Amino acid sequence: MTVWEWDETLFAGSAAHYGVGRLPYPPRLAEAIRDELGLDGTGRLLDVGCGPGSLTALLAPHFAAAVGVDADREMIAEAARRVPGVDWRVLRAEELPADLGEFRVATFAQSFHWMDQPLVAERVRGMLRPGGAWVHVGATTHRGLDGAGAHDALPHPRPPWDEVDALVREYLGPVRRAGRGTLPHGTPGGEEDVMRAAGYRGPRRLIAWPGGVAERGADELVSSVYSQSFSTPHLFGERRGAFEADLRRLLTAASPSGRFAERTREIEVVIWRP
Repeated sequence: MTVWEWDETLFAGSAAHYGVGRLPYPPRLAEAIRDELGLDGTGRLLDVGCGPGSLTALLAPHFAAAVGVDADREMIAEAARRVPGVDWRVLRAEELPADLGEFRVATFAQSFHWMDQPLVAERVRGMLRPGGAWVHVGATTHRGLDGAGAHDALPHPRPPWDEVDALVREYLGPVRRAGRGTLPHGTPGGEEDVMRAAGYRGPRRLIAWPGGVAERGADELVSSVYSQSFSTPHLFGERRGAFEADLRRLLTAASPSGRFAERTREIEVVIWRP
C-alpha cells in the first residue's frame, strides 16, 4: 500500500478562493476563546497551518503579537495581503520550532490532520509557555450540514452538494485526490491519543458557535469547490473550463435565482494544556 506524503501542490491555486468560498468564522468564536483562556492582549499567538489567515485575523487582536505559519506560499501571500501586522512565515509545521520563540496559545483549525501529528504535537508543546494552551478549532467552512435538519426552513434552495461531488468524481476519478497523490481512506484520526502521548492534559471542550443559516451565491460555491484539497484548480488541468461550465449549469438548475442557503455546523473548540 502506498503511503500518502504531503507535497507543495496540496492546495495549489486555492488560496484566492478561500476568502470567497469559505464561510467566515463568527466573531463569537474569538469571544469564546478569549473568555475561556482569559486573553487580555498580552502574550503571543501561533497559528499553525494558518492558510490565508482567517482564524489568525480573528484572534490576533487578543494578543500582543501573532505569527501565522503555512507550507503554501500562495496562502501566506494571501494572508499578508489581507491581514497586515502579523508575522507570516512559509513553513511546514514539522519544521517548528524554527527559532520562533515562546507562545501563550497555539491554534490549529482544519490543519492538524494534514501533519505528522506526533511530531508536531511534541514540537509545539515545547513552544508553549507555562500556563499556555493548544487550541483546536473544529469547524467545517466550505459547506453546511448534511442529513437530518439540513433542509429545514431555508430561504433559498440548498446547494446540491451530492451532485457537485459526483461531478468532481466524473472529472477527477473516484479516488480522492490530494496533491500529487491520493487519499482513498482520508486523513488519519486519533488526535486525542496523539495529544496524550505527547504529554498534554485535557481536553476541555466547548461549543463556541451553535451553527446558523448561511446564504451564498453561485460564485461563492464555485470558489468553495476550488478551495478544497481534492478539487483545487490545478487538478483539472486543461479540463478546468469544461468542469466549471458544467458546475455552473448544475448550480443554475438547482437555483435559477443563483442564491443558496444552508444550515452550518456547530464549531467546537478543544483545548489542551502542556
